[in-house]
Amino acid sequence: MRLLPAALFLLLAVAAPALADDPVVAIALKDHQFVPAEVPVPDGVKVQLLVKNEQPTTAEFESNSLHREKIVTAGGQITVFVGPLDPGSYEFFDDFHNSTRGHLVVK
Repeated sequence: MRLLPAALFLLLAVAAPALADDPVVAIALKDHQFVPAEVPVPDGVKVQLLVKNEQPTTAEFESNSLHREKIVTAGGQITVFVGPLDPGSYEFFDDFHNSTRGHLVVK
């Protein structure tokens, strides 16, 4: 019986980091630009990207290297989960305006 409280404490200490929320990174679309255009994220963890379209036109967050594609309505917001990722640079773009580009920089 004495070992039960110690075992519960150990279980909670190990499980607590696994129950923590994913890091959240905000990205905005303004004047056909991603802000910020270079987005630092940690390696080896799942990351939640909140992409807010502050433009009067619809956009599409797309990334071939991240295998993601999602429409963002004018004034709308989407959530995109990525990772865990290896260190490197991962390009994303607005498929409706191909010159609008950014990068996740994983370190």
